[in-house]
Amino acid sequence: MAIQLSDANFEAEALQCDLPVLVDFWAPWCGPCRAMGPVIDELANEYTGQVKVAKMNVDENPSTPSKYGIRAIPTLILFKGGEVVEQITGAVSKSSIKEMLSQKAL
Repeated sequence: MAIQLSDANFEAEALQCDLPVLVDFWAPWCGPCRAMGPVIDELANEYTGQVKVAKMNVDENPSTPSKYGIRAIPTLILFKGGEVVEQITGAVSKSSIKEMLSQKAL
């Protein structure tokens, strides 16, 4: 399962993590976000120990999405060493996310 991020724990969990971190910015009312949910959880299981996979509810945590210019959801951002290395907006296939992870995170 993906871990839940908040504005309060974002820096410690995402930016200061030794592993690359894939963050799914989502909201419960967003249909494409809900469709992506199971895929994100599958990726969290498949990449255990290689990539930390996390989710952030943009309605409950407005500060962090604002800082990263999130204008549409779902948005996936890959952080490595505290820096943004890739961003994908919109619902995408699991294979597209895995390809991005293999190129940018591993």
